[in-house]
Amino acid sequence: MVPVTRFDWRSEFQRLEGAYAPATMRSYRADVEAFENWCVENGINAPFPAAVETVCCFLESQGKSRAPSTVQRRLYAIRKVHRLLRLPDPTYDEDINLAMRKVRRQKPIRPRQAKGLTRNYLESFLDSEPDTPWGLRNRAMLALGYELMTRRSELIALRNQDIIERDDGTLRVLIRRSKADPFGNGRIAFTSQRTTKLLKQWLAYRGPEIEWLFCPIYQGKVIDRCLETTTIRRVIKEAAQRCGLKAEQVASFSGHSMRVGAAQDLLTRGFDTAAIMRAGGWKSVNVLARYLEKAEHNVWA
Repeated sequence: MVPVTRFDWRSEFQRLEGAYAPATMRSYRADVEAFENWCVENGINAPFPAAVETVCCFLESQGKSRAPSTVQRRLYAIRKVHRLLRLPDPTYDEDINLAMRKVRRQKPIRPRQAKGLTRNYLESFLDSEPDTPWGLRNRAMLALGYELMTRRSELIALRNQDIIERDDGTLRVLIRRSKADPFGNGRIAFTSQRTTKLLKQWLAYRGPEIEWLFCPIYQGKVIDRCLETTTIRRVIKEAAQRCGLKAEQVASFSGHSMRVGAAQDLLTRGFDTAAIMRAGGWKSVNVLARYLEKAEHNVWA
């Protein structure tokens, strides 16, 4: 076996496979490569181990064009490389903390919040879907995503065995893994009878041979694989366009809008924060608070 070069971080990153979500792995790689490229541009031929001064300069340089959250993530990636390579970690030095404070103060940015796909929007979006195989799928997907308050990745990961029909005509759904539940303890959620009916209509067309609850359709034929997360966003934006919403409103919707809108609706119906957190699987009050501060009684305003 050929020994791995001590500072070959790409080979060492293989140790992270399975411990982190694929999206996290892609972000880590991109962030470390950004640091490497910056070092090359600034005449630093050996980025690892990194000097405290080098990391500080990198962070402050990135802060001029990147959001503070992106700069913070890149700092985490640099830290992870040093740990994997078992090198002295410069990222806890006080000068690093000061550099990050400068980044945050020079560009105070509130996180962008997706527009909530609240109940009124949902009803219009469902009505706008055509009577086609794509319309069958999209109606079931939008209704289910709203009632389960799922993230995009959670919705497309659902499989046949994750749903159980109950005696009252509703569904019990197991959401196996999420961003806030990386080890797959799962959470249970329930649907209405109407959503159960919409899902049954889609499944009757999809057929029993596909294990994914929602799958792509090509030339009217279903394909045995899960959807891309970008499909969720596209379905929502296309529905918003069909409903005649203004361009800026269409742009403000995202694949996260079902989760945001359902939480806002629960708040306006009188549910407290603790109940909403349990229903949607939130771990952070601060994250949920950003969703709820835009809750509106007049959702078409």
